[in-house]
Amino acid sequence: MKYIFAVIMLFGSLCLSAQTGKKLHKKAIVVDTHGDILSDQIKSGIDIGIRQKSGNFDLERAKEGGLDVQVFSVWSDYTGGFALANRQIDSLDALISRHPDKIAKVRTASELKFTVKQGKMAAMFGVEGGHMIENKIENLEALAKRGMMYMTLTWNNSTPWSSSAYEETFKKDSLKQIGLNDLGKQIIKRMNELGVIVDLSHVGETTFYDAIKVSKKPVMASHSSAFVFNAHQRNLKDEQIKAIAKTGGVVFVNFYTGFLDSTYSGKQKQYADRHKAELSALTVNYNSRSRASEEINSKYRQELEDMRAPLSLLIDHIDHMVKLVGAEHVGLGADYDGAESYPKGLDDVSKYPLITEALLQRGYSAKDVRKILGGNFVRLLLKAKS
Repeated sequence: MKYIFAVIMLFGSLCLSAQTGKKLHKKAIVVDTHGDILSDQIKSGIDIGIRQKSGNFDLERAKEGGLDVQVFSVWSDYTGGFALANRQIDSLDALISRHPDKIAKVRTASELKFTVKQGKMAAMFGVEGGHMIENKIENLEALAKRGMMYMTLTWNNSTPWSSSAYEETFKKDSLKQIGLNDLGKQIIKRMNELGVIVDLSHVGETTFYDAIKVSKKPVMASHSSAFVFNAHQRNLKDEQIKAIAKTGGVVFVNFYTGFLDSTYSGKQKQYADRHKAELSALTVNYNSRSRASEEINSKYRQELEDMRAPLSLLIDHIDHMVKLVGAEHVGLGADYDGAESYPKGLDDVSKYPLITEALLQRGYSAKDVRKILGGNFVRLLLKAKS
């Protein structure tokens, strides 16, 4: 009888928690600081204003997930530059023109709040990779004029004025420039003047600390996780997390399984080894490796599912940072449509309520949950524009 009573009490507690979570999530301003869908939108011509069967983002699923603010990533690989950045911004503007009842571009915290109150998504963009300004401060100024909210100083590739985490880790001996040179320092100073936030995701440690010294305003990491759980060059060490918080900045935690889970790269290799022969045969048959990979991944979908990190591990990363620097300095930067694997359950932007519920189950107060979901981003935006 006591056992049955305990089960009933537990079930009732979980139901109450779920109801509290839904109510809190609906009232909170929910922000994702990094989504990579724009580059896919250009390549495929899809309209992410309507529901899509693939990918992680569209405006319909975002509405279902209570996502109020999306910072779209303007990104290119090693070859892209200023023209491609503008083309991606054009694609965002076109999306807004097609769906003015669903989404609006904003630049300030007051515009953001007004748009959210109207029931629309507040759209912003950040440029992921300093190479896209092509070493020209006038290009930085032009992107800021179009509404650039942050600029990630590097992507995986270094620039002539800053070094990336990837190249500081794997190509340090061949780098001509490690950290920031004079041009890099000028760029950061100009970013401060323009109200463009300095984003330290992807940058090498030398660049990281150089930028911290130069910036007079709070900095951010738009999509980075905790090194203590996975010693990946893209993750932030505890001292780096503390350094960002000391500026008044925020670390927005990345959802990618490969950054969250230290065992993932080994599982990927095992998966590739198991299906290597079949992949080779299909590649010859289709004369297309990408098509062959799609078929393999479809056929062995359950194996890929089993490799995904548990949601609890994402919460562990958030929890570690909160315990380290406080709930005022942690947020969400999913990196949706920028990776192949995310935690179980977090299939797309409709699933954000799961994070709210998980944080409440960890004992987080409603006040701190609201900060993590988006309150910290709004505060950071206010400081950047002041």
